[in-house]
Amino acid sequence: MPVLQDGDFYVWVTLAGCGRSWINDDPQSYENEMAFESHAICKYTCRKNKPELLKEGNLKESAMVDVWLEVEAHQYTATLEPIILECLVRPMFGRATDQKTVEDNLVKLKKVLEVYEARLTKCKYLAGDFLSLADLNHVSATACLAATPYASLFDAYPHVKAWWSGLMARPSVQMIAALKKPYFHNSV
Repeated sequence: MPVLQDGDFYVWVTLAGCGRSWINDDPQSYENEMAFESHAICKYTCRKNKPELLKEGNLKESAMVDVWLEVEAHQYTATLEPIILECLVRPMFGRATDQKTVEDNLVKLKKVLEVYEARLTKCKYLAGDFLSLADLNHVSATACLAATPYASLFDAYPHVKAWWSGLMARPSVQMIAALKKPYFHNSV
């Protein structure tokens, strides 16, 4: 079912077997298969429209992009999502924040940020001295963090803060952050 139409661009949303949403700008491309995991959708979109963000022409750089995509998904975002849920989502529904959950995940997130800080002392971006999907995949969750009481968390990690400030200076990233503003009381 098309939910947005803009010239030749269609966004299709349907429910997949596990109750997740599926978004695809090219419904014929999957034939009878559906991608419903956000990282798979991002990689597909990059392969189709911006392959340089995956560095697939360079084996070493591509492997580094893959490594940092995994770190983002399983370490960074996995610890950030409970903080966002407790600080932003639950209050939107009139529910109290579970401060213990927040504190436990802040401890984990700080350990991840120590690894990021060490990495970013060696290169400008996570996968190397080039912007990649590994960096851009951090935007959505980190923009949400900026709307929590923990927005200043990056201040303790100067290289992480510089990396994030550099990402936020990009017009495309500013557009994504602006989309989140109406949902949160604090400015993103």
